[in-house]
Amino acid sequence: MKDIPPIRLLPTQVAMQIAAGEVIERPASVVKELLENSLDAGADTLDIDIEQGGIALIRLRDNGYGIRHDQLALALQRHTTNKMSSLDDLEHIRTLGFRGEALASIASVARLTLSSRFREAEHGYCIQSTGQEPFIIPEPSAHPIGTTVEVRDLFYNTPARRKFLRTDKTEFTHIHETIKRLALSQFTVSFKLAHHRKVLMALKIANTLEEQLQRVGMLCGPEFSEHAIYLEESTPTLHLRGWLIEPTHSRSQPDMQYFFVNGRAVRDKMLSHAVRQAYQDVLYADRHPSYVLYLQVNPSDIDVNVHPTKSEVRFAHSGQVHHFLTQIVQQSLANTRPGRTTPPPTPTMTIPETLQAYSALSAPVENIPTNPPVQSALPLATVAETPTVYEKIGYPSDTVPAETPVPPLGYALAQLHNLYILAENVHGLVLVDMHAAHERILYERMKIAWQTQSMNAQRLLIPLPVSVSDNEAEVAEHHQELFTQLGFELDRTAPTMLTVRQVPILLAEINVPSLVRDVLADLRQWDRSTRLSEQIQQLLATLACHAAVRACQQLSLSEMNALLRAMEQTARSNQCNHGRPTWVQFSLKELAALFLRGR
Repeated sequence: MKDIPPIRLLPTQVAMQIAAGEVIERPASVVKELLENSLDAGADTLDIDIEQGGIALIRLRDNGYGIRHDQLALALQRHTTNKMSSLDDLEHIRTLGFRGEALASIASVARLTLSSRFREAEHGYCIQSTGQEPFIIPEPSAHPIGTTVEVRDLFYNTPARRKFLRTDKTEFTHIHETIKRLALSQFTVSFKLAHHRKVLMALKIANTLEEQLQRVGMLCGPEFSEHAIYLEESTPTLHLRGWLIEPTHSRSQPDMQYFFVNGRAVRDKMLSHAVRQAYQDVLYADRHPSYVLYLQVNPSDIDVNVHPTKSEVRFAHSGQVHHFLTQIVQQSLANTRPGRTTPPPTPTMTIPETLQAYSALSAPVENIPTNPPVQSALPLATVAETPTVYEKIGYPSDTVPAETPVPPLGYALAQLHNLYILAENVHGLVLVDMHAAHERILYERMKIAWQTQSMNAQRLLIPLPVSVSDNEAEVAEHHQELFTQLGFELDRTAPTMLTVRQVPILLAEINVPSLVRDVLADLRQWDRSTRLSEQIQQLLATLACHAAVRACQQLSLSEMNALLRAMEQTARSNQCNHGRPTWVQFSLKELAALFLRGR
């Protein structure tokens, strides 16, 4: 029989390197831990020097309050920190770091030099460690108030770890991204990053909102800052602020999404899902929104002690947070319309008119005369004709007094190939995709009409059995009232069987068992579900598409102007139901450039 090795205590060095493997994955991990220590020490100036992608050298200098010379050696030992002293502190974490493992983990896999001058000391002290010998006594050293940490030859004593590192360029890219995330969350701190002594990032302190957006633009690109939507909203327990990018400037990858919770950069599926949910009817399925958002919650309502890297969090009231985020982002996106300050329209159609007889909406369009409309330029201040088609579906009149300011989309000039509306405003030329714009207008009006009416339901002639798991059945019982509000009537008729007796009338023709299971899955994960609203919105979008004015149909000038006025009063009218822009602006300067004027 093979001898079974006895249980023994691991050598200190081995234990420290195992712990380091959880925290220090690559040079960027070292930079993150050091920067968080500096920020927790009250620093507002951070200088980072990198060589060979951080493998040869990582040097961080800060102007924090420093470390007392008699605590330098202690700072390099495991589980030593000044950020907490009790279990109560762990449940109310207000600092970025708290584990007391960073410096010890780094020192176990690299050659580390720690120099610091405490704010009340006359001079600084320095201590060195290679992670193997006992810590030596700190020696006096000339140093300004603050701390400098030098990390050289990362993973020099663990060749197996070092061989998994990528090229210097790749490792530096990870470092740059790490600093970028911290710079986005710490506007009151200046950052300077140099690689091989070449300064690649220099960010000043940003106190005002304008300066903060400027920093966001420097880090996320000018397109982000130019098309950003600022939002800020609070409840007694939550506060959200930040920037969203307009839906028409979405990305093919989710690589411009930054979420910060209590100043900490996190990656959380629930947060991402909440924001994605808010964008659901303004984006293609394969497009991704961009955002920089900051959420403040009570420290006692969040657990950051989930992962050694502190990049994951757990919320005590995840359903409440999810709902709050989705609602605020949706409200902000609703303002993406020309002018933005115009209040959203009041529904003028009833549910039967909107949903059951939607084809009647397009009937007037069929009666548009086939003769080409007069294609003459209109004075900017007046419109001579009276709208007909759009009056019938509740759009505002476009007859404007002479002294009325020019509206955001101006006034129609002509139709281009019966596809686009050409309009003139104070900035220059406006080009409108008439079908996409009309589709969005109808869609938003249908949604409002649906939301303001009760949830009509239809009883099934034959009750429909739905096979579920034990957990799903329990969730259904727990949320019985919610299903009733949504128009469902279902009972648990067996441990793993639900019986559906009533469904929302709009969804009578869909796969009800699949929808019920999807709703239950959402309720288990997020404590809420939007599956029903998604199904309804998909149906309304289809109805709006069929009811909208078609391409190649001629419109009169008054009908074009009525459409422009409706766009200015409709939420999310900057993009169609699929996320494409409904209109574009060509400034006089851009038009002049096309003809090389001024050269």
